[in-house]
Amino acid sequence: MAADHSAAELRRNEEVFLQGLYWWGIPTLFRCPAADSPADCDIALVGVPHSTGNGTTERDQHLGPRAVRDISALGRRVHMKYQLDPWTSARIHDLGDVPLPEGNNNEKSIEHITEFYRVLDEAGTPAVSIGGDHSITGGILQAFGGRGSRLSGGEKVSLLHFDAHTDAFQNMEHFLGARKSAAHWAAYLVTDEHVDASRSVQVGIRGNPRTLDWLQPSYDLGYEVVTMDRYAELGPARCIEIIRERLEGRPVYVTFDLDCLDPTVAPGVANIEAGSTGFTAAQAIELIQAARGLNVIGGDVVCLMPTRDNPNRITSMVANAVMFEIVCLIADRLRQGGGDGAAAS
Repeated sequence: MAADHSAAELRRNEEVFLQGLYWWGIPTLFRCPAADSPADCDIALVGVPHSTGNGTTERDQHLGPRAVRDISALGRRVHMKYQLDPWTSARIHDLGDVPLPEGNNNEKSIEHITEFYRVLDEAGTPAVSIGGDHSITGGILQAFGGRGSRLSGGEKVSLLHFDAHTDAFQNMEHFLGARKSAAHWAAYLVTDEHVDASRSVQVGIRGNPRTLDWLQPSYDLGYEVVTMDRYAELGPARCIEIIRERLEGRPVYVTFDLDCLDPTVAPGVANIEAGSTGFTAAQAIELIQAARGLNVIGGDVVCLMPTRDNPNRITSMVANAVMFEIVCLIADRLRQGGGDGAAAS
């Protein structure tokens, strides 16, 4: 016997269906309302179209936010594991892109990024961002972490940092001219007291490095480093324990460089590591979910290269899926009353 659906329910279902069509309507992130300020907003979605912190010829990362906006209606989903519809449980708005009028000047752009996120921090609004190269994390956390930050309670932030590379190159003064670069942010945020490396984890590190001591700067700063070899040795359950042990009781920021994924999963990235196996999407998402219940104050997804992606735009879709997971970490905690330290499940 056919179910008896009301006219209102049928209209609602049609609207949900239309919202999932990426080629229909205005392409805000996840089809969320566009807004000019963080007022009346529980979670902000932000694009950071910056690509001069990488310093290589792979500079199309500034096209990442637009590429994800174009397909992100596909990612407007509910979270079955958490039994959560983040779009109805929290007020989530697309605040547009960080204005970068001096985009070819990396140092000025980092300042502009910090100024933009300082407004969000003053409002107490966590943000999930799409980049942009990995230098954007430095600009964001200069606002979100350390003395004077509202979101972190004035504390240094703990990082859950997914990457094929450490980005902690203290032994380099600059990266082809960029000083607060994609290669430096994980170091200067520690020395400038925005990040607590002793309570942070770098995970997914891999590849054939240019020097034998390439991990030493991370160790010297105090990071826990889980290379892909170590991940394979310990297994995911122990790696999740390490993440929980390090991040418990801390303000947490999740930063996700798409090059931690295997190139078969995310081919359109800026610094591809094709000579060694990276994470599958399922492996990476399992580790992101290790932060469930913790005080996640924001996150970003970086290093998308839309001009190098497959025609089906799979890397943009994966970036969108990772953003969704970070959004759900924050929405789930807000649903639980904002408490810190709930057990991961």
